Amino acid sequence: MPTSAIDWKPVKPPVATTMNGRYIRLEKLDPKRHGEDLWEALQGPQSDAQLWDYLPYGPFNDLELFYIWLDGYAISNDPLGFCVVDQHTGKAEGILSLMSIVPAHGRLEVGHVAFAASMQRTPKGTEAIYLALKLAFSQGYRRVEWKCDNANKRSRRAAERVGFSLEGVFRQHMMVKGHNRDTAYFSITDSEWPAIEDAFEGWLAADNQPASGQVKSLEQFRASA
Repeated sequence: MPTSAIDWKPVKPPVATTMNGRYIRLEKLDPKRHGEDLWEALQGPQSDAQLWDYLPYGPFNDLELFYIWLDGYAISNDPLGFCVVDQHTGKAEGILSLMSIVPAHGRLEVGHVAFAASMQRTPKGTEAIYLALKLAFSQGYRRVEWKCDNANKRSRRAAERVGFSLEGVFRQHMMVKGHNRDTAYFSITDSEWPAIEDAFEGWLAADNQPASGQVKSLEQFRASA
């Protein structure tokens, strides 16, 4: 018998539960409720020009095509799409997914992350990732992955900042929009999660997020965990 044998029991597919945070909440994506806000946030004049550079779809310069894509995304179980809603305004400002879901082995990926410019470099984006991770681990998953184009420096920085560990790069992994993609693989395991969760909670706390900006970085909270 392999020495790594453990008493592992498969888990169920993740349930799209609403997750409430201090700044945002994650809700199951619903185009009827969220579509208008998302169109403005992701394609409007104040949207992030680089948002679609490394995603396999978009940009959507046509509202009808955007809704066709959003409708298909919303009915899928993998990826399981969530909308990021600002707790104070009630406006939808971004999307992300739990995807590449393998209940038999307890692993999935946080992906299809698309945040409005208004979410970036604010606690809202960090809290959205935190709540997605919390949902996955609370439902029994033992490994959460983050994958991105190795050339996508913003995504790599985001993964490392929130506590994912780089495992390696799959060279010539796929073609995206006519370009080669070398894919960087990151992960967080269930044994690592408690310390990472504590760091998120400390960083998101009101006394660490005064109007003037953060007191301690997320990395500092993890280092002292």
